Amino acid sequence: MKKKTTLSPELTPETFTGLKTGEPKDVAVGMPAVVSSMKHVFGAMNVGRGMKSLLSLNQKEGFDCPSCAWPDPDDERSTIAEYCENGAKAVAEEATTKRLLPDFFAAHSIDELGTWSDYELSQQGRIAQPMYKPKGADRYKPIEWDDVFGIIAKHLNQLQSPNEAIFYTSGRTSNEAAFLYQLFVRQYGTNNLPDCSNMCHESSGVALTETVGIGKGSVKLDDLYLADLIIIAGQNPGTNHPRMLTALEKAKKNGAKILSINPLYETGLVAFSNPQTLGGLLGTKTTLSDVFLPVRINGDVPLFKAFLKLMYQAEQEKGGVFDWPFIEEQTTGIQELLADLERYTLPQLAEDCGLTAAQIEEAAALIIGSQKIVACWAMGLTQHKNAVDNIREVVNLLLVKGSIGKPGAGTCPVRGHSNVQGDRTMGIWEAPPQSLLDSLEKQFGFRPPQEHGYNTVEAIKAMHQGKATVFFAMGGNFLSATPDTSYTAKALRNCRLTAHVSTKLNRSHLVTGEEALILPCLGRTDIDIQQGEAQLVSVENSMGVVHQSKGKLTPVSAFLLSEPDIIRRLAKATFGSKSVVDWDNFLVHYDFIRNAIEKTIPGFENYNERVRRPGGFYLPNGAREGEFKTKSGKAAFSINGYSSFQLTENEYLMMTIRSHDQFNTTIYGLNDRYRGIYNERRVVLMNEKDILKRGWAPGVIVDLYNFFGGIERVAPQFIIVPYLIPEKCIATYFPEANTLVPIDSFADRSMTPTSKTVLVQMKSVL
Repeated sequence: MKKKTTLSPELTPETFTGLKTGEPKDVAVGMPAVVSSMKHVFGAMNVGRGMKSLLSLNQKEGFDCPSCAWPDPDDERSTIAEYCENGAKAVAEEATTKRLLPDFFAAHSIDELGTWSDYELSQQGRIAQPMYKPKGADRYKPIEWDDVFGIIAKHLNQLQSPNEAIFYTSGRTSNEAAFLYQLFVRQYGTNNLPDCSNMCHESSGVALTETVGIGKGSVKLDDLYLADLIIIAGQNPGTNHPRMLTALEKAKKNGAKILSINPLYETGLVAFSNPQTLGGLLGTKTTLSDVFLPVRINGDVPLFKAFLKLMYQAEQEKGGVFDWPFIEEQTTGIQELLADLERYTLPQLAEDCGLTAAQIEEAAALIIGSQKIVACWAMGLTQHKNAVDNIREVVNLLLVKGSIGKPGAGTCPVRGHSNVQGDRTMGIWEAPPQSLLDSLEKQFGFRPPQEHGYNTVEAIKAMHQGKATVFFAMGGNFLSATPDTSYTAKALRNCRLTAHVSTKLNRSHLVTGEEALILPCLGRTDIDIQQGEAQLVSVENSMGVVHQSKGKLTPVSAFLLSEPDIIRRLAKATFGSKSVVDWDNFLVHYDFIRNAIEKTIPGFENYNERVRRPGGFYLPNGAREGEFKTKSGKAAFSINGYSSFQLTENEYLMMTIRSHDQFNTTIYGLNDRYRGIYNERRVVLMNEKDILKRGWAPGVIVDLYNFFGGIERVAPQFIIVPYLIPEKCIATYFPEANTLVPIDSFADRSMTPTSKTVLVQMKSVL
């Protein structure tokens, strides 16, 4: 089947290339992952460069993986392969020797490139020099760096208010670059610093701050090895965080049980073959999940309420289930929680989460019999209207067991991008704490803006309404990462200038303001020479470890600048001689940036010395130590609600997901190996019973519609694939289905788009 979809450039057009399907795999990783890794790496560069990349990846003296934020082991690491398939693919994308030169942009108009798939765009190579689209032009042309910063500075200085500019950040940006970026933006006069946290783990930050006093997880990697039980909810580690499987394998060998909660059957929750062992390469596997619960989409709050009811029932019958000394000494709100549980019955909760009472009771038995519990979660919990309540209910379960602030127990939100947590620590936040603003004023001698800025949803609306007309992105693929794609595209096109710091071509470069710039930068893998000396940068992983990252490869172009240098030059062009900050000093050596961080942000004492220690250092974490910096000084139980959907025959709950050949918005290939889907991305995963009820069959092509707020949104031409997913639930890949996620549908309090609870209708294409 070959059929071209006729879509607007922002809607990721695809060619149907001949869908192939097979049975989902029953084991993750193993030799197939090794083969896939080598194919990607050595397809992008020669053997010497490829081996140098892989042998440096995630080593203590090497560079940090540009993919996910899963932590490296504190102790020994494999000297041959301290990375996963996803990491190898990410390195292949960044370290490729393919280059995009000016003649490429001269040969292809922006409209033409808009008809290419995301995969085709990503395969063109590294952008080799800065590019500019003048007003009225239909394609990019080369431009000198001094002219780049002159154009941006002119636009910024012409704005009537600094709040008319938006400064976005992706999670790949280093601590050093993030700190300089927020310093520049706040000296410029705005807190408009939306970032990718707004779209993923913002709900985690809000919920954890409210309940345990810190918006980060409380565990170290070693805690997983000490746990009695690991709960994995709304997460697919086999595709999104494959190195986590090694930690789960070790935990299992130490006696831990694993409870997995997810609407989709995912191979990485079933079994794992460790490619770092001979047995794993030969196919020996470790069974992971002891119990798997296929909860319906957004059924997590009723499920955890059911757990708590059964736990309390067991506590009343035999005792020893609740940790009463911990509850009485270190928490508030237990009686209110127990009173709230009385409002629900187990049959009601089972129906609302889409499971049987027997399934819930089997899982609850694991929880009741465990004293040390680690709860891990990702986007499956954070991207719903009641996402904050989802996470607070997980915290309720941990608190009744006393499973926060002791070894082998705690909260583990698994971050999706390699330094998204570090960027927030550095001050990339539209709602900064007053302590940060006061510290910046003390250290740098200017008064930062005091009012909060726009988060991602608010920034899109501001551009859509003409309230913001300059958009600057430090990394990422903003258009493809955000909700309501057509709405977001119109917002970007309303701008006078859009500018993107990037390594590779992506769809955001093709939906532009009147003028547009591409600023090509060094990547994690690239050697960064300043003043004749190779520099190191630092990042923070999911578990609060700050460690160094030092590129090892010769850059593919002499025109690439480091992110800190881009910010320095932008600041100098914008402020001229009026700046009270000595921007040039920061580029003499990156140690001077870290000196400024140390003076401004708590927890970074002796930064330059500690970051050079093998493996780095841990930041302070009150919840990890059993100190809860909430208003009461204690951890807080909470009362949480949930929504139950009454769906018509033609209504379904849709969740957007990644394929296995994908990391965030970067498409590495067209296969989803673990799910048995090959050579296609425009698919909709659907329960076989739902397919039969509609009189359809596998392979039928459907259009998907969302009508939130009375607006018709459509994602056309998706191929039905039967899959193990609860009835009335469907799954599609992003960014192809992002156009269905309404801009005005977001989580309460965190404003995270509801990409995992999208009410859709489907019509077959005749």
